[in-house]
Amino acid sequence: MADRTPAPDTPELRERWGSFAFNEAYEAKAQKALARYPEGRKKSAVMPLLDLAQRQVGEETDTQGWLPLPVIEYVANYLDMPVIRVLEVATFYFMYNMKPVGKYHVQVCGTTPCMLRGSDDIIAACKARGMKMGHVSDDGLWTLTEVECMGNCATAPMVQINDDNYEDLTPERLDAVLDALARGEQPKTGTQEPGRHTSEPSGGPTTLKEMVTENHDYRGEW
Repeated sequence: MADRTPAPDTPELRERWGSFAFNEAYEAKAQKALARYPEGRKKSAVMPLLDLAQRQVGEETDTQGWLPLPVIEYVANYLDMPVIRVLEVATFYFMYNMKPVGKYHVQVCGTTPCMLRGSDDIIAACKARGMKMGHVSDDGLWTLTEVECMGNCATAPMVQINDDNYEDLTPERLDAVLDALARGEQPKTGTQEPGRHTSEPSGGPTTLKEMVTENHDYRGEW
C-alpha cells in the first residue's frame, strides 16, 4: 500500500513550495467549490480544494501532482482550519499523494477479484518496465502503487492511471497502454477486451437480448 506519511519538511521543500498560492484559473475553481456550501461551512470544501492544489502542483511539475506540507498549510489557511485537520484528511484518502509521483501514477488494484484475474501479472509487467512500488522511475514517467478495490470487479484486473481506468487487462494489453502514454498519446480508456463496451458479460448478453437496443417490454411474454 502507499506510504501515507508526508514528505520531510526540509528547507528545500520550503524554498520550492513556501510561496504556493492558487493561480488565477485555480482560484476561480476554488471559489466555485466554496460556493457549493452554505455560508459559514467553507471547511466542508477541504477535499475539493486539496484536489485542486494537487492538480496545480501537477501542472507545475508535469506530474500527476502531490501535496507538499506548505501546500497543505496554504489550504488550511485558505479555509481557516488548523493545519493538522487538513493533514488528517490528506493522509487518510488515497486520492492525495503525500510524496512526489511521476507523470503517470499507475495504481494497480490488488484486491481479491483482481488478484484472481491476474493482478500479480500486471504488477510484474510494471516492474519489468523498471517501476518500483512507491518510487518515481528514473525517466520521471511512472510511479507504481498497489491499492485496494476501486469498484471494477466485473472487469478485473484493472489499473487507474491518473484520472483514467483501464480494465480487462493482460500484461500485453497493459504494455500497449503504457507504450501509448509514453509516446504522449491517449489510449482507449475503460475495458481493453475487444468487443466489450463496458461491464456487460464477455461475449454478449445471454438473456434479455432485446434490451440491448431498446427498452423492450417483456411483460406480455411472462
